[in-house]
Amino acid sequence: MEHRPAFQEMLADIRKGKINYIVAYKLDRVTRSVRDLEEFISELEKYNTYLVCDRDDVNTSTANGRFFIRMLTVLSQLEIEIVSERTKFGMTGAIKSGHLPGTIPLGYKKEDKKTVIDQTTKDIVIRIFDMYLEGKSHDKIAQILNEEKVLAPKIWKDCKIQKILENRIYMGDYEQYKRIGKIQNIEPIIHMNVVEPIISRAMWEETQLQKEKNQRAYTRDRVYLYFQKLKCPHCRSYNEMQRLWRKKEKVYVL
Repeated sequence: MEHRPAFQEMLADIRKGKINYIVAYKLDRVTRSVRDLEEFISELEKYNTYLVCDRDDVNTSTANGRFFIRMLTVLSQLEIEIVSERTKFGMTGAIKSGHLPGTIPLGYKKEDKKTVIDQTTKDIVIRIFDMYLEGKSHDKIAQILNEEKVLAPKIWKDCKIQKILENRIYMGDYEQYKRIGKIQNIEPIIHMNVVEPIISRAMWEETQLQKEKNQRAYTRDRVYLYFQKLKCPHCRSYNEMQRLWRKKEKVYVL
């Protein structure tokens, strides 16, 4: 309920004694959570306010009405969970068949709703992995691709190179809940061998080992005030820190 501003405004008016009755079309328009409903009913009882649902014939001013509303909410939540289970089961089956959700990564394309290798761009992906294993950094790889105008007018950035090198799809696996997993603390699900790989599994794993070595070897020679604090709202990656200006012979960085 905390993510519903208008609902919170209504609760504030209840606590101020401005509301005696709340009228809703159906109970599921108020909430579908048993926990939220219990908290809501307790709040209503505390301030002598009652809930009336027109289509469900619910009225919390009576003991029978309060019991009935709890039963309706339990059934509503059960229905949501059943639908959720069916959706997850259907999505898992679709992923295993090569029907991947979301944006298609470089090197692949959609063909009859299935994700297949794009022969026109797959060599770019292979080259990116090769250059990284040769010792080139993300920034250097992006610089080379921009200088050669690869896929112009596309602008290559080091964060895009990093995303390609970390994407399991290139060895045939699909990582579900990768993006929201970091935000909601959900463990991602790995579906193996769902599409034809562009690079070998050994090459992908070697790239990850090289990444770890590079991270251990890297040392920072200056302090950045906002390091690991500014995050891009689109790709969820942290912004790079760069020198901004000089003032009185002091270097200010962000």
